[in-house]
Parts: sequence; C-alpha cells; structure tokens
Amino acid sequence: MERLRRLIDLPGVNDLEYRAILKRDFAEPEARAEFPEIDECSMAIFGITAEQAEDHPRPAGWDKPERLPVPAQVAAFEAEGWDVTDDKRRPLRVLGHFNQQLWLAIRGVAGTLPFQPEDNTPDPWGSSLAAEAKRFRKR
Repeated sequence: MERLRRLIDLPGVNDLEYRAILKRDFAEPEARAEFPEIDECSMAIFGITAEQAEDHPRPAGWDKPERLPVPAQVAAFEAEGWDVTDDKRRPLRVLGHFNQQLWLAIRGVAGTLPFQPEDNTPDPWGSSLAAEAKRFRKR
C-alpha cells in the first residue's frame, strides 16, 4: 500500500495549523485578508491562492469535492493519496485555506502539486530477512 502524502508536512502548513489551534479565527476564510502568510504559503506550495482557486473555472462535469462536508473530504482526499488530518487523525483546522487548491492540483485543473522525492528507504521486509538469516547462521 502506498503511503499517503500529508498536507501538514508541506512547508509552512504545520506552522499555520499551530496558529489556528491558538486562535480559532485563524482558520476562518476571512483570516486570509488579515494574515497574508496564508496566501504566501499557498502560493509557495500550489502556485495558486485560495481566492484564485475560488475564481478558477471548473471543467464540465466537476463534482464540487471542495464543497463536501469536511469528513467526506477527508475520505475523498485519502482516496486520492492525501492525508489532510493531524497526528490525532482530526481534520486540519486550516484545511479550508488549502482544500480548493489541492483539489484543483490533484485533478490537473490549476496550480501544481509540490515535488515529492522518491522514497529510498529500504524495504523493512528485506532488512528483517537479513537479520533472520544472520541469526540462523549463528545457530
């Protein structure tokens, strides 16, 4: 099974999430006008702001996933390979600042997905087999 990419691991998102925990109003859409760092983070990650994403025309047949209730979006994002929850599996408070950009980028409509290097970590099966073989030879 492929590991999900985590929105909170993208540069700047964890810091914004922390601020939303400290100040509830930070998670509201109106906060983007007061806190330009939200749009700066969005531009750095997706190349598009939330406002630009709202105004971007959708293709015919667009099913409006960005308007689903948050729990349904969490499940839909997971189906697309993205985890939009925190370490306790709660939806991110700042999800509303990034969900449209992420949907548009995932579907190739607007914006870009951030670069993800290939996972070069060794296969845990191989390492455990090697350890088991070493123990067997000692017997």
